[in-house]
Amino acid sequence: MTAEGFDAVIVGAGFAGMGAAIQLNRLGFENLAILDREDDLGGTWHVNRYPRLTVDIPTTTYSYWFEPNPYWSRLHAPGDELKSYADHVAEKYDLRRYMRFGTTVESARWDEDSQRWQVALAGGDTLTAQFLITATGYLSQPRIPDIPGIAGFEGRIMHSAKWDGGYSLDGRHVAIIGTGVTAVQLIPELAERAAELTVYQRTPIWVVPRVDFAIPAAVQRLFARFPLSQRLLRVLTDAIAEAGIFTAVVHYNWSKPLNRGAAQVSKLHMFASVRDRATRRKLTPDYDFGCKRTTFSNHYYRTFALPHVHLETTGIAQIEPDGIINGEGRKTVTDTLVLATGFDLWDANFPAIEVIGRAGANLGKWWRENNFQTYEGLSVPGFPNYLNMASPYAFTGASFFTMTEYQMRHMSRLFGELLRRGSDTFEITERASAAFHRRISRRLGDMVFFRGNCATSRSYYFRGNATITRPTSRRNAIRESMRFPLSDYHFS
Repeated sequence: MTAEGFDAVIVGAGFAGMGAAIQLNRLGFENLAILDREDDLGGTWHVNRYPRLTVDIPTTTYSYWFEPNPYWSRLHAPGDELKSYADHVAEKYDLRRYMRFGTTVESARWDEDSQRWQVALAGGDTLTAQFLITATGYLSQPRIPDIPGIAGFEGRIMHSAKWDGGYSLDGRHVAIIGTGVTAVQLIPELAERAAELTVYQRTPIWVVPRVDFAIPAAVQRLFARFPLSQRLLRVLTDAIAEAGIFTAVVHYNWSKPLNRGAAQVSKLHMFASVRDRATRRKLTPDYDFGCKRTTFSNHYYRTFALPHVHLETTGIAQIEPDGIINGEGRKTVTDTLVLATGFDLWDANFPAIEVIGRAGANLGKWWRENNFQTYEGLSVPGFPNYLNMASPYAFTGASFFTMTEYQMRHMSRLFGELLRRGSDTFEITERASAAFHRRISRRLGDMVFFRGNCATSRSYYFRGNATITRPTSRRNAIRESMRFPLSDYHFS
């Protein structure tokens, strides 16, 4: 069978994948394939549909700078508006023509003879491409807990990333496992509808009040007519969002008082919502603010003051067909089990598919042997014509879009030089990759993950001595994406 050939294969039809396709189009590459295992575009905003899903930073910041949306209904827009925004971007930039849904990529292998990537699909088909870009996001592999007896549960099980909107929770005896960001949004909704709700908490989370409000139609019309007015608001929300990351996470060494202050705000928020001292003790983390993703809610803590909501912190011994046995041997009868257990980032998503580079180098193995390093959050030596967009040391500025757009700038400089030289391949040199990693590693000691008390946080932000967060400012990331030495890459 003859394999289809493309300029580039992009794995993932979320905002990172669409950003990569837009940038490649700007550079003149039109023969693209965007592959996604789901049945539509949008990535996490297509997959996640649970009640009260909202973006947890201002949507003025959580959007492309080059494609503002003046019609957000709220400062923190609901999930369906993010999906509509993704549809709008795909339509405006004519990206659906490249997309193939229900297409699972099993592996990609660099072929030295043809100087092309061989991309193997489930079902046996193969595509070839000059360039390979993986844009599978950070939160794309749902984590299913390995709890004894879970396979034998006879009630309904739903993971937050596979929500069944047609299933009624009214009057149910619901148990939810997990108290991360998703659970903070979901638990108040479950409490409103369930007859009994039991929350199984392994690790408590710091929660601070959310500043949110509806954006009046008149203001939306103003944004549409005078885009500069929305730009000014975005400058403000960008600065606030980055300030939180820059102080609470990146420069913890000099911002400890701010972190402690944020933790006190969370405690006061909890005190105002929950009067029972024992419950407050259970809800209070024993790790520093900033170790896990900052979480905002005006409803989460007060949910635990309701008489039909129960907080379990002794663990789960096993699951029986009709209920859950906690760590003390007490059974709670349950007919609906909600898994807000997050995503398997480090083990299943780095990388999300098998990637084999030059001389049989395996990316997953290489990352684990070399501390998950990447050059500027994109490139890895030994993997020609390959970029991984949601990678270690890539996330910056508190917004996924900030990361995506500085990577698009990096692509513009890199591919522009490739075209200028008339070359066919690029590959980051081992020297440049190692130098970048040494420089980044020197800054890790300032971060809360490695200087603060994060041992009990079970945060997906870091693993060992590696992190997904770039330990620099957003400004630094943008500047370097436009000025990195072209000699750091080998062109041939």
